[in-house]
Amino acid sequence: MYPPARHDEATGLVNYIDEQLTAIRAAAFGLTEQQARETPCRSALSVGGIIKHAAHIMRGALQRWTTEVAEQPVDAAAFAAFTDSFTVREDETVAGTIKDFDELRIQLLAAIAATDPAADAMAPPAPWHGIFDARPIHARHHLVHLVEEWARHAGHADIIREQIDGVSVPSLVLTLAGAPANDFFQPYQPAPGTLLA
Repeated sequence: MYPPARHDEATGLVNYIDEQLTAIRAAAFGLTEQQARETPCRSALSVGGIIKHAAHIMRGALQRWTTEVAEQPVDAAAFAAFTDSFTVREDETVAGTIKDFDELRIQLLAAIAATDPAADAMAPPAPWHGIFDARPIHARHHLVHLVEEWARHAGHADIIREQIDGVSVPSLVLTLAGAPANDFFQPYQPAPGTLLA
């Protein structure tokens, strides 16, 4: 949990984004590779796929800070990469996806911390929403959208994890943070050899 604090806006955004990324990653804690690929709900989403997609979004966000919006293509190849980002393929591992996620996360949080939320920026076209041109925004718009994006997927990961073995992501987050047992929480005990164990 991001505890109450008197932080500046950029620090607050870093912490809220990091909180969502922590939840997404924690959803894999104690799962086997196979369990992390399971799609127990009526969608094609898996815990591993959500982690891979979060890494894809991090990579795209980092690219936004280093590339002009006009240079970012919105074409069939970009859409195919987006679609692929939800599935851990046979030639990939969930453990490898987590490693990629962890490396990108460090870079992303540093980039966000160095960003002035009031800075001028451009939003790329979003043809899936009927927006076909780049539009001026403040960086804040993009940063708050990242909170929204990862909060949505953290919720997906929580639901999927509960469908797999009944364990809630908040308890996994607390366990990974080293929180002691109390009247409201008992640390999770992962099986040896499982993800993040």
